[in-house]
Formats: sequence, structure tokens, C-alpha cells
Amino acid sequence: MTEFPDAKIYLVDDDAGVREALGWLLRTRRLVSDGFDSAEAFLEDAAVARREPDGPCCVLLDVRMPGMSGLALFERLRLLPWQAAMPVIFLSGHADVSTAVDAVKRGAFDFCEKPFSDNALVDRVEQALRQSARELAQRAVQRELQQRRDSLTERERAVMNLVVAGLPNKLVADQLQISVRTVEVHRSRVFDKMGVKSAVELANLLRGLA
Repeated sequence: MTEFPDAKIYLVDDDAGVREALGWLLRTRRLVSDGFDSAEAFLEDAAVARREPDGPCCVLLDVRMPGMSGLALFERLRLLPWQAAMPVIFLSGHADVSTAVDAVKRGAFDFCEKPFSDNALVDRVEQALRQSARELAQRAVQRELQQRRDSLTERERAVMNLVVAGLPNKLVADQLQISVRTVEVHRSRVFDKMGVKSAVELANLLRGLA
């Protein structure tokens, strides 16, 4: 059984032979792939280019292609909010190595020079998929925390902000011009909704939210 049953590798290369060879290679590791003969086709047809991926994925991207180059496509993908969950591995010829290295410095996962070692390439693909899985899990956690925070009423949010700032209930009550008992009620509701048991835990949780 594969480690990545719901993973998808996107092969973007204008050479049909390369796409077929890569697809066969990935199948030997029980990895599913989808091929595109151009950057434009990928942007038009790959759902992952329009919405956050449902499962771990990565893109094997040729540097040089007719029309939009692999580098130009990468620059487009960098703008996606979920790009970190969609690692890009460049496939480069010898003449393109310096370009691929520059792309790695700008956030690409890696590059493999043609002709590449089959095992080394698939090993890097699997490492990219692990990164993708971690990023997707982190994004899911962030969404859940945001939903919890959004569920707070305006007054609960005001109490939460002052509690996180370290103010005791008496000072929170004074600032909001409410009773200490009301502060205690709101504080308890905030803790319940956010799934925490202390102000310190709440502060640590909120630190990870924008």
C-alpha cells in the first residue's frame, strides 16, 4: 500500500515521451500522475491551479516549453495562497541548471537535471508529497481556528483580546464597563469555543493566526 493513496503528481512537459516515461516510473511506486503538454493546459485544466488541492500533490515542471515557459508558470503558481502545499520540482536540461537553481531560491522545492536518476527523482517526489501533506494539514488547522474565532460574539472577542493581553478580570470589567461576573461568563464561553483551558493556551493558539 502506498504512503500517499490520495496524492497526485502533475507532469507538465511538452515532450510526450517524457510524460509517458515519468507516468510509468511513478506507477512503479503506486503514485498517480496527470500529464499536461503545456503550461497553458495545466492552468486551464488542472483544478489545483484554481483551488486548494484536496490531497498531497506536487508538480514536475519542465523549464523550457513552447509558449509559457516552466519558469513563467512557476511565477504564476507562486501567487497562489496554497502554493506551499503544491511543491514544484523543475526538470532541467544542462543549459537550464542555473535557471532552475534560481527558481529553488525563490521557493521551488528542487530541480532534477536531465537525464535524471529514476530512484532519486521519485524519492524527491515523495519528499515533496510529505511537505504538501504537512502544509495541507496546517492549513486545515488554521481554517478551523479561524472558524472558532469567527464564532465569537463581538463582546466575547473584546474580552478575549484583553484576557490575552494579560489583564485580570477586574481590569477587563473596568475597561469594558461590565461586571466581573459578566467577564467571567464571556471568558468561559471564549475558552469553550476556542477549545482551551487557560489564557496562556489561548494566547499561544492565537499567535498562529493572522
